[in-house]
Amino acid sequence: MKLIPVILAAGHGTRMRSKLPKMLHPLAGKPLVMHALDAVAGLGGEKAVVVVGHGEDAVRQAVGGAARFAVQEKQLGTAHAVLAAESLAAGDEPGLVLVTYADMPLIRPETLARLVEMQRQNDGPMSMVTVVLDDPHGFGRVIRNPDGSVAAVVEEAVATPEQLAIRELNVSMFCFRSEWLWPALKRIKVSPKGEYYLTDIVEVAARDGLRVQAFCSDDPDEMVGINTRVHLAEAEAILRKRINRRWMEAGVTIVDPAVTYIGPEVVLGQDTVVWPNTYLRGKTVIGTDCNLGPDTLIEDSQIGSNCRVLASYIESSTLEDDVRMGPFCHLRPKAYLAKGVKMGNFGEIKGSYLGPGVHMGHFSYVGDAEIGAHTNIGAGTITCNFDGKGKYKTVIGEDAFIGSDTMLVAPVKVGARARTGAGAVVTHDVPDDSTVVGVPARQFPPAEKQP
Repeated sequence: MKLIPVILAAGHGTRMRSKLPKMLHPLAGKPLVMHALDAVAGLGGEKAVVVVGHGEDAVRQAVGGAARFAVQEKQLGTAHAVLAAESLAAGDEPGLVLVTYADMPLIRPETLARLVEMQRQNDGPMSMVTVVLDDPHGFGRVIRNPDGSVAAVVEEAVATPEQLAIRELNVSMFCFRSEWLWPALKRIKVSPKGEYYLTDIVEVAARDGLRVQAFCSDDPDEMVGINTRVHLAEAEAILRKRINRRWMEAGVTIVDPAVTYIGPEVVLGQDTVVWPNTYLRGKTVIGTDCNLGPDTLIEDSQIGSNCRVLASYIESSTLEDDVRMGPFCHLRPKAYLAKGVKMGNFGEIKGSYLGPGVHMGHFSYVGDAEIGAHTNIGAGTITCNFDGKGKYKTVIGEDAFIGSDTMLVAPVKVGARARTGAGAVVTHDVPDDSTVVGVPARQFPPAEKQP
Protein backbone atom coordinates (compact mmCIF):
# COMPACT_ATOMS: atom_id res chain seq x y z
CA MET A 1 0.00 0.00 0.00
CA LYS A 2 1.60 3.24 -1.14
CA LEU A 3 2.29 6.07 1.31
CA ILE A 4 2.09 9.78 0.47
CA PRO A 5 3.37 12.27 3.07
CA VAL A 6 1.61 15.65 3.10
CA ILE A 7 3.41 18.45 4.95
CA LEU A 8 1.43 21.56 5.84
CA ALA A 9 3.55 24.69 5.34
CA ALA A 10 1.09 27.39 4.29
CA GLY A 11 0.63 29.37 7.51
CA HIS A 12 1.45 33.05 7.94
CA GLY A 13 3.34 32.64 11.21
CA THR A 14 2.39 36.14 12.27
CA ARG A 15 3.63 35.60 15.82
CA MET A 16 7.16 35.18 14.51
CA ARG A 17 7.03 38.90 13.62
CA SER A 18 9.27 38.39 10.64
CA LYS A 19 9.49 39.13 6.92
CA LEU A 20 10.74 35.56 6.49
CA PRO A 21 8.01 32.89 6.16
CA LYS A 22 7.82 30.86 9.36
CA MET A 23 8.62 27.60 7.58
CA LEU A 24 11.97 29.01 6.45
CA HIS A 25 13.25 30.09 9.85
CA PRO A 26 16.41 28.08 10.51
CA LEU A 27 16.68 25.43 13.20
CA ALA A 28 20.21 24.08 13.68
CA GLY A 29 21.08 25.73 10.37
CA LYS A 30 18.23 24.20 8.32
CA PRO A 31 14.80 25.65 7.49
CA LEU A 32 11.94 24.20 9.52
CA VAL A 33 10.33 22.72 6.42
CA MET A 34 13.51 20.75 5.62
CA HIS A 35 13.43 19.10 9.04
CA ALA A 36 9.88 17.95 8.27
CA LEU A 37 10.99 16.58 4.90
CA ASP A 38 13.93 14.76 6.49
CA ALA A 39 11.57 13.09 8.96
CA VAL A 40 9.45 11.54 6.19
CA ALA A 41 12.30 10.78 3.79
CA GLY A 42 13.07 7.32 5.16
CA LEU A 43 9.51 6.01 5.31
CA GLY A 44 9.58 4.48 1.84
CA GLY A 45 6.72 6.60 0.57
CA GLU A 46 6.32 8.64 -2.58
CA LYS A 47 7.76 12.14 -2.89
CA ALA A 48 6.18 14.34 -0.23
CA VAL A 49 3.58 16.98 -1.05
CA VAL A 50 4.25 20.33 0.65
CA VAL A 51 1.20 22.55 0.94
CA VAL A 52 2.31 26.15 0.49
CA GLY A 53 0.52 29.46 0.80
CA HIS A 54 2.11 32.44 2.51
CA GLY A 55 5.63 32.94 1.14
CA GLU A 56 4.98 30.34 -1.55
CA ASP A 57 7.81 31.36 -3.87
CA ALA A 58 10.42 31.46 -1.10
CA VAL A 59 9.36 28.04 0.24
CA ARG A 60 9.45 26.53 -3.25
CA GLN A 61 12.94 27.89 -3.81
CA ALA A 62 14.22 26.55 -0.48
CA VAL A 63 12.74 23.07 -0.94
CA GLY A 64 13.58 22.73 -4.64
CA GLY A 65 13.12 19.25 -6.04
CA ALA A 66 12.82 17.57 -2.64
CA ALA A 67 9.00 17.72 -2.78
CA ARG A 68 5.93 18.37 -4.88
CA PHE A 69 3.83 21.44 -4.14
CA ALA A 70 0.16 22.09 -3.62
CA VAL A 71 -1.15 25.61 -3.10
CA GLN A 72 -3.67 26.65 -0.46
CA GLU A 73 -4.94 29.82 -2.10
CA LYS A 74 -6.77 31.03 1.00
CA GLN A 75 -5.76 30.05 4.53
CA LEU A 76 -9.03 28.51 5.71
CA GLY A 77 -7.70 26.05 8.26
CA THR A 78 -5.73 22.83 8.40
CA ALA A 79 -8.44 20.60 6.90
CA HIS A 80 -8.70 23.00 3.98
CA ALA A 81 -4.90 22.83 3.60
CA VAL A 82 -4.92 19.02 3.38
CA LEU A 83 -7.72 19.18 0.84
CA ALA A 84 -5.51 21.40 -1.33
CA ALA A 85 -3.20 18.39 -1.76
CA GLU A 86 -5.94 16.10 -3.07
CA SER A 87 -5.07 16.40 -6.75
CA LEU A 88 -1.48 15.31 -6.07
CA ALA A 89 -2.04 12.82 -3.26
CA ALA A 90 -5.31 11.07 -4.15
CA GLY A 91 -3.99 8.84 -6.92
CA ASP A 92 -5.80 6.04 -8.72
CA GLU A 93 -5.20 3.36 -6.09
CA PRO A 94 -6.04 3.24 -2.38
CA GLY A 95 -3.14 4.06 -0.11
CA LEU A 96 -2.12 5.91 3.04
CA VAL A 97 -1.78 9.65 3.52
CA LEU A 98 0.47 10.83 6.34
CA VAL A 99 -0.17 14.43 7.47
CA THR A 100 2.57 16.31 9.32
CA TYR A 101 3.46 19.94 9.94
CA ALA A 102 6.47 21.97 8.88
CA ASP A 103 6.37 23.84 12.18
CA MET A 104 6.82 20.63 14.23
CA PRO A 105 10.48 19.96 13.35
CA LEU A 106 11.40 17.64 16.23
CA ILE A 107 9.30 14.65 15.17
CA ARG A 108 11.50 11.58 14.83
CA PRO A 109 11.27 9.34 11.76
CA GLU A 110 10.77 6.40 14.15
CA THR A 111 7.59 8.00 15.50
CA LEU A 112 6.18 8.57 12.03
CA ALA A 113 7.06 4.99 11.03
CA ARG A 114 5.18 3.73 14.09
CA LEU A 115 2.15 5.82 13.12
CA VAL A 116 2.18 4.52 9.55
CA GLU A 117 2.50 0.92 10.72
CA MET A 118 -0.38 1.38 13.18
CA GLN A 119 -2.61 2.52 10.34
CA ARG A 120 -1.51 -0.36 8.13
CA GLN A 121 -2.79 -2.69 10.85
CA ASN A 122 -5.90 -0.62 11.58
CA ASP A 123 -9.14 -1.71 9.96
CA GLY A 124 -10.49 1.79 10.58
CA PRO A 125 -9.86 4.89 8.47
CA MET A 126 -7.28 6.73 10.56
CA SER A 127 -4.63 6.64 13.29
CA MET A 128 -3.16 9.48 15.30
CA VAL A 129 -0.38 10.45 17.74
CA THR A 130 -1.09 11.83 21.21
CA VAL A 131 1.05 13.13 24.04
CA VAL A 132 0.66 13.39 27.82
CA LEU A 133 1.63 16.76 29.30
CA ASP A 134 1.07 18.41 32.66
CA ASP A 135 0.57 21.71 30.85
CA PRO A 136 -2.01 21.12 28.10
CA HIS A 137 -0.85 24.14 26.04
CA GLY A 138 -4.42 24.62 24.82
CA PHE A 139 -4.48 21.28 22.94
CA GLY A 140 -7.66 19.28 22.56
CA ARG A 141 -8.30 16.45 25.04
CA VAL A 142 -8.35 12.88 23.73
CA ILE A 143 -11.36 10.86 24.90
CA ARG A 144 -10.85 7.11 24.72
CA ASN A 145 -13.37 4.26 24.40
CA PRO A 146 -13.09 1.32 26.81
CA ASP A 147 -11.25 -0.67 24.11
CA GLY A 148 -8.59 2.04 23.80
CA SER A 149 -9.75 3.50 20.51
CA VAL A 150 -10.42 7.24 20.25
CA ALA A 151 -14.02 8.33 20.81
CA ALA A 152 -13.50 12.07 20.39
CA VAL A 153 -11.16 15.03 20.57
CA VAL A 154 -12.65 17.82 22.68
CA GLU A 155 -11.23 21.30 22.27
CA GLU A 156 -10.25 23.10 25.44
CA ALA A 157 -12.70 25.95 24.94
CA VAL A 158 -15.73 23.62 25.09
CA ALA A 159 -14.44 20.89 27.43
CA THR A 160 -16.20 20.03 30.69
CA PRO A 161 -14.24 20.18 33.98
CA GLU A 162 -13.89 16.39 33.88
CA GLN A 163 -12.55 16.53 30.34
CA LEU A 164 -10.16 19.37 31.21
CA ALA A 165 -8.58 17.09 33.81
CA ILE A 166 -7.48 14.73 31.02
CA ARG A 167 -3.80 15.12 30.15
CA GLU A 168 -3.69 13.04 26.96
CA LEU A 169 -3.64 15.61 24.20
CA ASN A 170 -4.13 15.67 20.46
CA VAL A 171 -1.13 16.94 18.47
CA SER A 172 -2.91 16.76 15.08
CA MET A 173 -0.60 14.26 13.47
CA PHE A 174 -2.54 11.67 11.49
CA CYS A 175 -2.29 8.79 9.02
CA PHE A 176 -5.38 8.11 6.90
CA ARG A 177 -6.69 5.64 4.39
CA SER A 178 -6.80 7.80 1.30
CA GLU A 179 -10.08 6.51 -0.08
CA TRP A 180 -11.83 7.62 3.13
CA LEU A 181 -9.89 10.85 3.73
CA TRP A 182 -10.86 12.97 0.74
CA PRO A 183 -14.66 12.62 1.07
CA ALA A 184 -14.38 12.96 4.86
CA LEU A 185 -12.56 16.27 4.61
CA LYS A 186 -15.52 17.72 2.72
CA ARG A 187 -17.82 16.76 5.57
CA ILE A 188 -15.99 18.85 8.18
CA LYS A 189 -18.11 21.77 9.36
CA VAL A 190 -16.82 25.31 9.31
CA SER A 191 -15.79 26.71 12.69
CA PRO A 192 -17.14 29.95 14.19
CA LYS A 193 -13.88 31.55 12.98
CA GLY A 194 -14.68 30.55 9.41
CA GLU A 195 -12.01 27.83 9.18
CA TYR A 196 -12.01 24.06 8.71
CA TYR A 197 -9.95 22.22 11.32
CA LEU A 198 -8.34 18.86 10.66
CA THR A 199 -8.91 17.79 14.28
CA ASP A 200 -12.64 17.71 13.53
CA ILE A 201 -12.09 14.73 11.24
CA VAL A 202 -12.04 12.53 14.36
CA GLU A 203 -15.68 13.50 14.91
CA VAL A 204 -16.49 12.55 11.31
CA ALA A 205 -15.11 9.05 11.88
CA ALA A 206 -16.88 8.75 15.22
CA ARG A 207 -20.25 9.70 13.69
CA ASP A 208 -19.78 6.87 11.21
CA GLY A 209 -18.92 4.42 13.97
CA LEU A 210 -15.42 3.85 12.54
CA ARG A 211 -12.38 2.93 14.59
CA VAL A 212 -9.75 5.61 15.27
CA GLN A 213 -6.50 4.25 16.68
CA ALA A 214 -3.91 6.26 18.61
CA PHE A 215 -0.65 5.82 20.45
CA CYS A 216 0.95 8.13 22.98
CA SER A 217 4.44 9.43 22.21
CA ASP A 218 6.99 8.64 24.91
CA ASP A 219 8.94 11.82 24.10
CA PRO A 220 6.95 15.04 24.67
CA ASP A 221 9.80 17.08 23.20
CA GLU A 222 8.89 15.73 19.76
CA MET A 223 5.61 17.59 19.87
CA VAL A 224 7.02 21.09 20.31
CA GLY A 225 5.42 23.36 17.74
CA ILE A 226 6.98 26.60 16.50
CA ASN A 227 4.76 29.65 16.71
CA THR A 228 7.13 32.25 18.15
CA ARG A 229 10.86 32.85 18.29
CA VAL A 230 10.71 31.73 21.92
CA HIS A 231 9.47 28.35 20.69
CA LEU A 232 12.23 28.33 18.08
CA ALA A 233 14.89 28.79 20.76
CA GLU A 234 13.31 26.03 22.86
CA ALA A 235 13.37 23.66 19.89
CA GLU A 236 16.99 24.60 19.15
CA ALA A 237 18.00 23.63 22.69
CA ILE A 238 16.14 20.32 22.45
CA LEU A 239 17.63 19.44 19.08
CA ARG A 240 21.14 20.44 20.16
CA LYS A 241 20.86 18.22 23.24
CA ARG A 242 19.60 15.34 21.11
CA ILE A 243 22.43 15.68 18.55
CA ASN A 244 25.15 16.06 21.18
CA ARG A 245 23.94 13.02 23.10
CA ARG A 246 23.98 10.90 19.95
CA TRP A 247 27.61 11.81 19.24
CA MET A 248 28.74 11.29 22.82
CA GLU A 249 27.16 7.82 22.76
CA ALA A 250 29.08 7.19 19.51
CA GLY A 251 32.46 7.90 21.12
CA VAL A 252 32.94 11.66 20.77
CA THR A 253 33.93 13.74 23.80
CA ILE A 254 31.95 16.97 24.14
CA VAL A 255 33.46 18.86 27.04
CA ASP A 256 30.44 21.13 27.66
CA PRO A 257 27.36 20.13 25.65
CA ALA A 258 25.44 23.21 26.78
CA VAL A 259 27.71 25.47 24.72
CA THR A 260 28.55 23.15 21.81
CA TYR A 261 26.59 23.45 18.56
CA ILE A 262 26.62 20.56 16.08
CA GLY A 263 24.41 20.62 12.99
CA PRO A 264 22.17 17.69 12.03
CA GLU A 265 24.23 16.80 8.93
CA VAL A 266 27.66 16.91 10.61
CA VAL A 267 29.64 13.65 10.90
CA LEU A 268 32.21 13.12 13.68
CA GLY A 269 34.89 10.45 14.09
CA GLN A 270 35.53 8.42 17.21
CA ASP A 271 37.70 9.88 19.99
CA THR A 272 37.43 13.40 18.66
CA VAL A 273 37.20 16.04 21.41
CA VAL A 274 34.99 19.09 20.95
CA TRP A 275 35.74 21.98 23.31
CA PRO A 276 33.26 24.68 24.44
CA ASN A 277 31.91 27.38 22.16
CA THR A 278 32.56 25.31 19.05
CA TYR A 279 30.12 25.39 16.12
CA LEU A 280 30.11 22.59 13.54
CA ARG A 281 27.68 23.42 10.74
CA GLY A 282 26.47 22.34 7.33
CA LYS A 283 27.86 19.22 5.64
CA THR A 284 31.01 19.08 7.76
CA VAL A 285 32.85 15.77 8.21
CA ILE A 286 35.39 15.37 11.03
CA GLY A 287 37.87 12.48 11.27
CA THR A 288 38.98 10.55 14.33
CA ASP A 289 41.17 11.78 17.21
CA CYS A 290 40.75 15.49 16.46
CA ASN A 291 40.76 18.35 18.95
CA LEU A 292 38.40 21.14 17.94
CA GLY A 293 38.11 24.45 19.79
CA PRO A 294 37.43 26.09 22.03
CA ASP A 295 35.93 29.04 20.16
CA THR A 296 35.99 27.42 16.72
CA LEU A 297 33.53 27.49 13.81
CA ILE A 298 33.74 24.90 11.01
CA GLU A 299 31.22 25.00 8.18
CA ASP A 300 30.79 22.75 5.12
CA SER A 301 34.36 21.43 5.46
CA GLN A 302 36.26 18.16 5.50
CA ILE A 303 38.65 17.64 8.42
CA GLY A 304 40.99 14.63 8.49
CA SER A 305 42.07 12.62 11.51
CA ASN A 306 44.36 13.81 14.31
CA CYS A 307 43.88 17.49 13.51
CA ARG A 308 44.11 20.32 16.04
CA VAL A 309 42.05 23.44 15.38
CA LEU A 310 42.14 26.12 18.06
CA ALA A 311 39.95 29.25 18.09
CA SER A 312 39.64 29.40 14.30
CA TYR A 313 37.08 29.77 11.49
CA ILE A 314 37.01 27.26 8.62
CA GLU A 315 34.54 27.56 5.74
CA SER A 316 34.17 25.24 2.72
CA SER A 317 37.74 23.95 3.05
CA THR A 318 39.67 20.71 3.44
CA LEU A 319 42.25 19.57 5.99
CA GLU A 320 44.07 16.30 5.54
CA ASP A 321 45.38 14.34 8.56
CA ASP A 322 47.71 15.76 11.23
CA VAL A 323 47.07 19.44 10.50
CA ARG A 324 47.70 22.00 13.27
CA MET A 325 46.23 25.48 13.08
CA GLY A 326 45.40 28.40 15.35
CA PRO A 327 44.61 30.24 17.34
CA PHE A 328 42.72 32.85 15.31
CA CYS A 329 43.16 31.40 11.83
CA HIS A 330 40.71 31.81 8.98
CA LEU A 331 40.31 29.38 6.09
CA ARG A 332 38.13 30.91 3.41
CA PRO A 333 36.45 28.78 0.71
CA LYS A 334 38.55 26.29 -1.25
CA ALA A 335 41.53 26.29 1.09
CA TYR A 336 43.23 22.88 1.07
CA LEU A 337 45.80 21.94 3.71
CA ALA A 338 47.61 18.68 3.01
CA LYS A 339 48.89 16.23 5.59
CA GLY A 340 50.99 17.70 8.38
CA VAL A 341 50.51 21.39 7.57
CA LYS A 342 51.10 23.78 10.46
CA MET A 343 49.48 27.20 10.38
CA GLY A 344 50.36 29.90 12.90
CA ASN A 345 48.03 32.30 14.65
CA PHE A 346 46.25 35.10 12.79
CA GLY A 347 46.85 33.45 9.40
CA GLU A 348 44.39 33.49 6.50
CA ILE A 349 44.15 31.23 3.45
CA LYS A 350 41.78 31.49 0.50
CA GLY A 351 41.50 29.31 -2.58
CA SER A 352 44.96 27.82 -2.09
CA TYR A 353 46.71 24.48 -1.78
CA LEU A 354 49.39 23.97 0.88
CA GLY A 355 51.36 20.80 0.26
CA PRO A 356 52.38 18.21 2.86
CA GLY A 357 54.44 19.51 5.74
CA VAL A 358 54.16 23.21 4.85
CA HIS A 359 54.71 25.59 7.77
CA MET A 360 52.91 28.92 7.48
CA GLY A 361 53.91 31.56 10.00
CA HIS A 362 51.63 33.88 11.91
CA PHE A 363 50.13 37.09 10.47
CA SER A 364 50.34 35.73 6.91
CA TYR A 365 47.88 35.76 4.03
CA VAL A 366 47.95 33.18 1.21
CA GLY A 367 45.37 33.59 -1.56
CA ASP A 368 45.06 31.86 -4.95
CA ALA A 369 48.33 30.04 -4.42
CA GLU A 370 49.92 26.61 -4.73
CA ILE A 371 52.61 25.88 -2.14
CA GLY A 372 54.95 22.90 -2.57
CA ALA A 373 55.69 20.34 0.12
CA HIS A 374 57.82 21.27 3.15
CA THR A 375 58.03 24.94 2.23
CA ASN A 376 58.31 27.46 5.05
CA ILE A 377 56.13 30.59 4.79
CA GLY A 378 57.60 33.19 7.13
CA ALA A 379 55.54 35.38 9.44
CA GLY A 380 53.84 38.33 7.76
CA THR A 381 54.08 36.91 4.23
CA ILE A 382 51.44 38.21 1.81
CA THR A 383 50.45 36.94 -1.62
CA CYS A 384 49.37 40.07 -3.49
CA ASN A 385 46.82 38.29 -5.67
CA PHE A 386 44.39 41.10 -6.58
CA ASP A 387 45.17 44.19 -8.62
CA GLY A 388 41.73 45.75 -8.32
CA LYS A 389 40.38 43.99 -11.40
CA GLY A 390 41.53 40.38 -11.48
CA LYS A 391 42.90 37.60 -9.27
CA TYR A 392 46.30 36.06 -10.06
CA LYS A 393 48.09 32.93 -8.93
CA THR A 394 51.26 32.42 -6.90
CA VAL A 395 53.18 29.13 -7.25
CA ILE A 396 55.95 28.15 -4.82
CA GLY A 397 57.98 24.98 -5.28
CA GLU A 398 58.96 22.35 -2.73
CA ASP A 399 61.36 23.03 0.15
CA ALA A 400 61.36 26.78 -0.47
CA PHE A 401 61.97 29.29 2.32
CA ILE A 402 59.93 32.50 2.20
CA GLY A 403 61.36 35.07 4.59
CA SER A 404 59.24 37.09 7.00
CA ASP A 405 57.26 40.01 5.56
CA THR A 406 57.80 38.89 1.95
CA MET A 407 55.36 40.32 -0.59
CA LEU A 408 54.69 37.97 -3.52
CA VAL A 409 53.15 40.03 -6.31
CA ALA A 410 51.14 37.63 -8.48
CA PRO A 411 51.31 36.23 -11.04
CA VAL A 412 54.64 34.92 -9.84
CA LYS A 413 56.53 31.64 -9.42
CA VAL A 414 59.16 30.81 -6.81
CA GLY A 415 61.20 27.74 -7.64
CA ALA A 416 61.97 24.67 -5.56
CA ARG A 417 64.46 25.26 -2.73
CA ALA A 418 64.47 28.99 -3.50
CA ARG A 419 64.71 31.59 -0.72
CA THR A 420 63.50 35.13 -0.21
CA GLY A 421 65.01 37.57 2.25
CA ALA A 422 62.94 39.21 4.96
CA GLY A 423 60.90 42.11 3.58
CA ALA A 424 61.46 41.18 -0.06
CA VAL A 425 58.94 42.34 -2.66
CA VAL A 426 58.96 39.62 -5.33
CA THR A 427 57.65 40.88 -8.68
CA HIS A 428 59.37 38.39 -11.04
CA ASP A 429 59.78 34.62 -11.10
CA VAL A 430 62.52 33.18 -8.89
CA PRO A 431 64.52 30.23 -10.30
CA ASP A 432 65.07 26.98 -8.43
CA ASP A 433 67.84 27.01 -5.77
CA SER A 434 68.27 30.80 -5.87
CA THR A 435 67.91 33.59 -3.30
CA VAL A 436 66.29 36.98 -3.83
CA VAL A 437 66.31 40.01 -1.52
CA GLY A 438 65.28 43.65 -1.53
CA VAL A 439 62.61 45.90 -3.03
CA PRO A 440 62.04 44.95 -5.75
CA ALA A 441 63.62 41.57 -5.06
CA ARG A 442 66.85 40.77 -6.95
CA GLN A 443 68.98 37.69 -7.01
CA PHE A 444 71.60 37.42 -4.26
CA PRO A 445 74.46 37.28 -4.60
CA PRO A 446 74.27 39.27 -7.88
CA ALA A 447 74.91 37.28 -11.03
CA GLU A 448 78.22 39.07 -11.76
CA LYS A 449 79.60 38.06 -8.35
CA GLN A 450 78.56 34.44 -8.55
CA PRO A 451 81.40 31.96 -9.13
